[in-house]
Amino acid sequence: MLNIGCHLSSSKGYLAMGKAAVSINASTFQFFTRNPRGARAKALDPKDVSAFLEYAREHRIEKILAHAPYTLNAASADQGIRQFARNTMADDLERLEHTPGNCYNFHPGSHVGQGTETGISHIASMLNQLLRPDHTTTVLLETMAGKGSEIGREFEELREILDRVELSGHMGVCLDTCHVWDGGYDIAGHLDEVLNHFDHVIGLTRLKAVHLNDSQNPLGARKDRHAKIGRGHIGLEAMVRIVNHPALKHLPFYLETPNELDGYAQEILLLREHAG
Repeated sequence: MLNIGCHLSSSKGYLAMGKAAVSINASTFQFFTRNPRGARAKALDPKDVSAFLEYAREHRIEKILAHAPYTLNAASADQGIRQFARNTMADDLERLEHTPGNCYNFHPGSHVGQGTETGISHIASMLNQLLRPDHTTTVLLETMAGKGSEIGREFEELREILDRVELSGHMGVCLDTCHVWDGGYDIAGHLDEVLNHFDHVIGLTRLKAVHLNDSQNPLGARKDRHAKIGRGHIGLEAMVRIVNHPALKHLPFYLETPNELDGYAQEILLLREHAG
């Protein structure tokens, strides 16, 4: 069965997210750990967490994905911004141990003029400071579209980070379909070739999640503008091939399309109808 969900608001807690997911026939979901444009995280409610874990077992909600705020930039030239990134991720990783065995996704960051090599060094340094052998959460680097000085458009850049992380067994990758398309990887016309390249550079065993999004932009635009499934330049046919691909279909898929809950429900139904 296709393991698919969407991005949900965490403002009302874990149990509310679980119930929202079930209401639209989702089997997983993604959420921001805190305000995506801010710093503060809502205090955890142990009763809510406990109730969610029971609810998730009953309704077979699997592999939820926590997303770091957009303000986290571990590659920044500004030491204060890098410290904020360290503090935020450290807090997130501690909180996520209350829902063990899931994943935490973050944008690698932007080097803002220092150069990719320096940015990668900063990212790896932060991860080496934060990751512990007893963490149950897998930390995912997200593939990026390459706008501005973003790190992570090329698979090789993500591999560079992974190679420098000492506890690399705690690391993985989240492939965003809009981002890789906007970054220049033709997943509509040459999906097999793109996945073979990913496997050669990073290894498909590192791929732990997929952000399933169409794109408002043509191939290689480097703009990162998500579109509803089948209403963008990637297209429905390609989306169906992605969810059915032997190398991908066992993974959890997370919709980040411009939708409210009813729109996500329609997309989940559409993709389940086409899933092999």
